[in-house]
Amino acid sequence: MSRRSLLRALGAGAAGTTLAGCGVPAAFVEPGDRAGHDSSATDRTLHFANWPLYIDTDDDNESKRPTLDAFSERTGISVTYTEEINDNDEFFGKISPALMNRQQTGRDLIVISDWMAARFVRLGWVQEMDRATQPNVAKYLDPQLRSPAFDEGRRHSVPWQSGITGIAYNRKRLGREIRSTGDLWADDLRGRVTLLSGLDESFALLMQGNGVDITRWTSEDFHEICEQTERRGRSKHIRRFTGNDYIKDLATGDVLACQAYSGDVIQLQADNPDIEFVVPEEGAELWAESLMIPNLARHKRNAERLIDHYYAPEVAAELATWVNYVCPVPAARDVLASSKDEETAALAEDPLIFPDDTMRERLAIARDITSEERMDFAKKWNSIVGL
Repeated sequence: MSRRSLLRALGAGAAGTTLAGCGVPAAFVEPGDRAGHDSSATDRTLHFANWPLYIDTDDDNESKRPTLDAFSERTGISVTYTEEINDNDEFFGKISPALMNRQQTGRDLIVISDWMAARFVRLGWVQEMDRATQPNVAKYLDPQLRSPAFDEGRRHSVPWQSGITGIAYNRKRLGREIRSTGDLWADDLRGRVTLLSGLDESFALLMQGNGVDITRWTSEDFHEICEQTERRGRSKHIRRFTGNDYIKDLATGDVLACQAYSGDVIQLQADNPDIEFVVPEEGAELWAESLMIPNLARHKRNAERLIDHYYAPEVAAELATWVNYVCPVPAARDVLASSKDEETAALAEDPLIFPDDTMRERLAIARDITSEERMDFAKKWNSIVGL
């Protein structure tokens, strides 16, 4: 299941959307009520909840996680690591009752997609971090990820990994290049194109194809892409709307071009070098999935230290070799480049892990969908894509 899955059905996201969108008074937590007693000084533990397959593992023993083990050995802090987050909305539903009722979640550190992180920040469900305890974050965090609209200055969140939503295509089968989002609508791609079904996953790239600045898009911009997408769906130009199963369609040749995530394409290219990933001329969306400390976490200081551990360039480099997403620590590139292993050193030159300056000029972080917009926008989008 995609880490960036959203609203597989309107009902799946309705509870969270209603809570955030209707302004339920009991849901918002005031700043003074967010911190609990921090037991970090005497209890050298923490509970870290993450997505499956989102951390390095030992070649001989998959239960071992070298970067996490190194943290425990260095600090004496034992980490309970759970791969329990399979969908943003599902996880929201799991922990929201505790958070809205000002109770502990049992987790000190979580990783959620930034569009969902925006909801947590608006509701006051996560704590502000102490950057004085995080010198690596302060020094090495990618400047392009430092201040998203939902969390100015990244006071409540720190990217775990980042990525790009762009276009993947089979150049050999198509017989030409794709350079812009508009190229998807050429006649020779009729019925051979897929788009992502999730609202938050899809809208930014489509707006960029219309020349919209996605850092400040409007309701009118949204409704315009809805009209265009609905028309292309009715005409069968768009084959279907997908989750991560676009990977199979592209690999088999049923689809020649599709909306895609940069991290997935790296894996596809290992089996088929004819697959290419494009950041369109008009631009593509840069997104992140971020670390956050829930309210009343019992080991806040320990969690802050773990976050900072992963921002040491050598640790970030080790993680990058495993997950193959855009590394939020650009300084890790030099670490990989100096490796004596040729395959590892080659990763330093991969623009889908370390985007070059030319690519970065075309990347932007979309403003998030507000709580007031979400319900109506989700209903409209889901009616088009069949959710």
